[in-house]
Amino acid sequence: MTSSTVPERDRWNYNTHYYRLTDSAASGDARTALDVGCGEGMLARRLRLTVPRVTGIDPDPSSIEAARAVSEDIDYICGDLFEHPFEPESFDVVASFAALHHMDARRGLSRLAELVRPGGTLVVVSCARSEFPRDLVMEGVSFVAAHIQIRRHTMWDHESPVVWPPPASYREMRKLSAELLPGSHFRRHLLFRYSIVWRKPNSVI
Repeated sequence: MTSSTVPERDRWNYNTHYYRLTDSAASGDARTALDVGCGEGMLARRLRLTVPRVTGIDPDPSSIEAARAVSEDIDYICGDLFEHPFEPESFDVVASFAALHHMDARRGLSRLAELVRPGGTLVVVSCARSEFPRDLVMEGVSFVAAHIQIRRHTMWDHESPVVWPPPASYREMRKLSAELLPGSHFRRHLLFRYSIVWRKPNSVI
């Protein structure tokens, strides 16, 4: 089902399932948040519930148009993450869901980290490619878990552009996150997603 036919409270897919991972980062003292690859703005609106100033950026004009039609208290930018002149270290929370696999992973992860304010948090959820036979068991368990969730929910098909298959593997993304974001927490999830959560150090010694 598409955006136009499903109330927002009922929209569910493999990405929205993990929106809760941003909740702790967006609570407390967070004053600014950036949603990278915001699409139609669902995550940005969730962040806005607790963060006073939220910005969403996406290169797809139709997605940004749809996002702006729903909420006027969020700054939606139709643009490119690498070209838009964001100030480095200007956001308490930087979130990116299902967007990193649309770009070069090393360049994208570095750019996301650059925008996080010292003491702030980066939350990435995205897709990766399974490697066989290494990932055979996890892939099988994921299919079972997905089947269970789909029986509980109506799958919402967003109308933003899709990139498949993902260029990087789970193993490669785990290694890259450890290299670029020391102290980050990488986790592979059951619903064909991984997450990276990283708190930027307050100072570099």
